[in-house]
This record gives sequence, C-alpha cells and structure tokens, in this order.
Amino acid sequence: MKITLRQMHYFDALARTRHFGKAAASVNITQPALSAQIMDMEGRLQRKLVERQRGNVVLTEAGQRLLPHIRRILRDVQSLEEMIVQDRGLLVGPLRIGMIPTVAPYVLPKLAPKLQSLYPKLELRVREAITDTLVRELQDGALDAFIAAKPIREPGIHAEHLFRDRFFIASASNGTDVLTSPLNEDQIALDRLLLLEEGHCLRDQALAVCARDRERRLVDFGATSMTTLLHMVRGGMGLTLVPEIALGAETAADQGLSITPFAAPEPYRDIALFWRSSSKRLPDFGALANAARAASQELFAGDAAAAKTEAAG
Repeated sequence: MKITLRQMHYFDALARTRHFGKAAASVNITQPALSAQIMDMEGRLQRKLVERQRGNVVLTEAGQRLLPHIRRILRDVQSLEEMIVQDRGLLVGPLRIGMIPTVAPYVLPKLAPKLQSLYPKLELRVREAITDTLVRELQDGALDAFIAAKPIREPGIHAEHLFRDRFFIASASNGTDVLTSPLNEDQIALDRLLLLEEGHCLRDQALAVCARDRERRLVDFGATSMTTLLHMVRGGMGLTLVPEIALGAETAADQGLSITPFAAPEPYRDIALFWRSSSKRLPDFGALANAARAASQELFAGDAAAAKTEAAG
C-alpha cells in the first residue's frame, strides 16, 4: 500500500494543472509515464483519485481529501531539502523564482548575469507569470520565491522590499494627445487609456492612478505585454502607463514615443521579493534581494544617463 514521494509529487502537479499533459511537462516526464504513476498510486491506495474527462481532470472525493495531506508532506520534505541546500553555502544548487511580465523583461537581463558571476554554483530557473499564478505556485511549492508588485496579502508569505518604480505616461510623439509636463492624473483622457488584459497587476495600478473617482470609459485591447501596448501607442491608438524600469528597454533610440512624468506626488509601485514565511533559505533570499536591488539601480542609472544624453542632443 506504500506510495512514493515521486508519486505524491506527480499527483500534486496533476491537481495543480488539472491536465495530464501540462502536469507531465511541469515535472519533466512524459504524459504516459505520469499517467502510469497515477494509476499505480490509485492501485496501491485502492482508491480512485482522479476522473479523466475530455481535456481536463477532476479530483474525486478521495483525491480531494488526500491532497492537503500530500501537500503537507511535500512541504515538510521541501523544508528539509532547503535546510540541506542552505548548509552547502549561499545560492548553491537549484533556485526557482518567478517574475511578473512587467518586471521580468527589464530586471532579468541585469539580474541573471550578476547572479551567475557572484554565485557560479547557482542553478537559476525563472518562471514568468501573472501575480495570482505566482502566488499559487509559491504556496504549492512549485516556486521558491518570486518578484512582483506589493501588496500581496496572502497569509504565510513574506515580502522583502526591493525598489520603488515610478510611473510615466507614454503617448505617440506625433499623435493628437497633447500632455503638459508635469502631468496630473485628471488630465488623462480615460477613453484613450490602453490597458493590459485582466489579471495583470499593472492594469489595476493604471486604473488606481488614472481612473480614481472617475467614470471608466477605457480602451481594452487585452494586451499581454508592455511591448504590445507601446506599439499601439506608437500607432496613435491611445496612451498607456509605463513603469520607470521599462523606459530604457522600450524607448531606447525611439522617436515614436513621448514620455511624460507626473506631478508630485508621483504615482509608483513598490516591487518586492516574496517567499514562504516557513522557508529555511533566508540567507539565499537575502542574497537574491541584494542582487535584484543592484540590478534595478543599474537600470535606473542607465535610464538617467540616457535621458541626459537625449536632453543634450
């Protein structure tokens, strides 16, 4: 009747994804191999744990009862592994981190080489996803930590502040939108404001900054990236909120965009590193936080230098 830790891990992946193919990919095995392990697990327990339906998977009552116990065991095993890994030294071995899409493209190119140089024995694995997905995967043990915007109020998650990221408004430099600098929020025409699709925290932040106490008549294209939004802006389709860390990458040598700052107090978002409060890898996360802060400082310094060069030109 004994089941293995590997089978528990596979069952947990299947419960998270509710799909055999996605679960198999997440644990790096083939779908037939995962299916065989689940069937063997069901046989050992003499219980049906999942119902296989077209395109998805549903947990049976027995599977739902079993899941929290399995996840508790996996968390305990993970805590033991974290303690052993930490004893090897700082940032040694695998580290699975997540980042939201409005941070990853800008911070990661600075952060990854810095970590590789400082900690050559680190095996960095990065996952880009929206905040809700990162929170769920952190709680389920699929991630060790993630970088996102505050606040996140889920219990059992610690937040370590990294940097403050100011907001600007991007418009087409040859468009019809005339913005005065510095800009007040009530000067922004809401029917010209372009937003990321539902689920992106930057969408909610844009609404908080620009549509506070005002009727919301918004242009919703369901864009999934800042790059897509700024291409729309260049085409004269509207305005969008852009974070400071994106300015260097998204507007370098680009004459098609006009970037306008807000009047004081400037709106901003706070970016933090999040991890499970129960984790044993606190020294690792402290080192990761320091490296992420250094990477952000390089980004902001580069943006400031570019702005001075443009002004001089």
